[in-house]
Amino acid sequence: MELKYPEDLLYLDTHEYVRLDSEIATVGITNFAIDQLGDIVFLELTEVGNDLSQGESFGTIESVKAVEELKSPVTGVVIERNESLIESPESIGKDPYGDGWFIKVHISNAQEVVQGMSAEKYAALVEGA
Repeated sequence: MELKYPEDLLYLDTHEYVRLDSEIATVGITNFAIDQLGDIVFLELTEVGNDLSQGESFGTIESVKAVEELKSPVTGVVIERNESLIESPESIGKDPYGDGWFIKVHISNAQEVVQGMSAEKYAALVEGA
């Protein structure tokens, strides 16, 4: 699989990404994380309405290889979660940056998002460039 990292996203070293649209952050995991996990068999996501702090777990993803905590890149309130992925976790890898998002968060502190990496920096981190 060719690993892609869209330029319009910010990336965390824990392999989550965030897409900012004004005060809304869409959060998912990267192609690299999906590639490393292998076949995904289970996804658990926090409930809509829950408050999240940056770095706090918002769920878990389980594959045939491992179970990983998902970490929030932002502080805010969960306003939406991707129910279709919970029902069909194996579909996460089909379009991780489009239909494969996990949660949407109304950001309470826009300044902290700056801590994410650019696509170029993230690619260098994971590909060892």
